[in-house]
Amino acid sequence: MRIVTNQRLAKRNRQIAFWLMIGTLGVLVGSFLLMMQNPIEGNPEISALVLLFQVLVLPVAFVLTLVSVRMTNLWARPPRPEDAIEEGLKGLSNKSVLYNYYHFPARHVLICPQGVFAIVTRWHNGSYTVQGERWKTNQGIFSRLGSLIRADGIGSPSLDAQRAAAKVEKQLADIAPNVDVTPLIVFIDSEAEVTIEESPIDIVFADPKAKPSLKSYLRDINRDNAASGKKQSSMPLTDEQIEAFEEATT
Repeated sequence: MRIVTNQRLAKRNRQIAFWLMIGTLGVLVGSFLLMMQNPIEGNPEISALVLLFQVLVLPVAFVLTLVSVRMTNLWARPPRPEDAIEEGLKGLSNKSVLYNYYHFPARHVLICPQGVFAIVTRWHNGSYTVQGERWKTNQGIFSRLGSLIRADGIGSPSLDAQRAAAKVEKQLADIAPNVDVTPLIVFIDSEAEVTIEESPIDIVFADPKAKPSLKSYLRDINRDNAASGKKQSSMPLTDEQIEAFEEATT
């Protein structure tokens, strides 16, 4: 399998996450020290400025914390999605191509004998119930409140995956108009618990030891293709179409 990763974007965002964390710590320490200060007597202008800083610094620190945590979860939290997906795809046909971070909102695009897949990932490790396109987080009220404050909820993976597939299909429209793009949700953390009552989108784990795993999902497609008489080694796109897609989007 060939892997094409937007290393420049990934490295830049990991650096941003790191410096945001450092900046957040600096603001928090600075805000604490500032709160310890009393207005300077005899100088109303400086006193007003200190009070203004005291009022503004905590909201700024809060916003920086939220952004820092989100960037860290998306770009720096181990294992990184591109690494976990690569590990989960070991043994896949060497004709396959995995693109990372070029086709947002599809964070990853996989072209392999089983089809073309627009992949959205989730790093979360909580317990969830899927009812159609609706995702319910199974946690207590205080955990939900904490997640709401941190703005790190599961979101709407099903809708995100559908948008991702639509975007990739649009990018392929002039190159391979008859190729369907399959949306796919991949959990990076195998500790997540997902109860599927009904889902229009397939949900798998990157970890090959988890169930259902990305690897087993692709094997099931192979079995279905074999049962229908479809060639196992055929690719959904020709080499020329893959090259054209790559030139247009990476």
